[in-house]
Amino acid sequence: MADSNKFQLYDEKCKQLHGESEIRFAGIVDKDGQLIAGGFKEGLVPYEGDETRLHSFLEFVSKASIRKEYDESLGPINYLAARRDKAVLVSFPFPITQILLLISAEPSANIENLAKKVVEIFTDVN
Repeated sequence: MADSNKFQLYDEKCKQLHGESEIRFAGIVDKDGQLIAGGFKEGLVPYEGDETRLHSFLEFVSKASIRKEYDESLGPINYLAARRDKAVLVSFPFPITQILLLISAEPSANIENLAKKVVEIFTDVN
């Protein structure tokens, strides 16, 4: 599949995630930390500094996600999550393509339920 078609498909999958009430942001980021699909939910006003914080979190997550030292003993990373006072941040690495899905959600979000929804929506992609 050509990259532009894949990015369009990723964008559509992120929009499906926007249908979940607690999700504020769903985006695909490349290994350089650049947003290549998705983004903030339409009509949502980001918290002040949201985009800057998300970019910083992305840098941290992308570095952590590509680390492989525990893969053999513990298995690969399925997702990384951080629960903050104002938001839940969850990232899902796609190791083969070296991209990741980043989700920002309301603090009341159930991380396990979000993970199940992501797997459901993205299972046929990769």
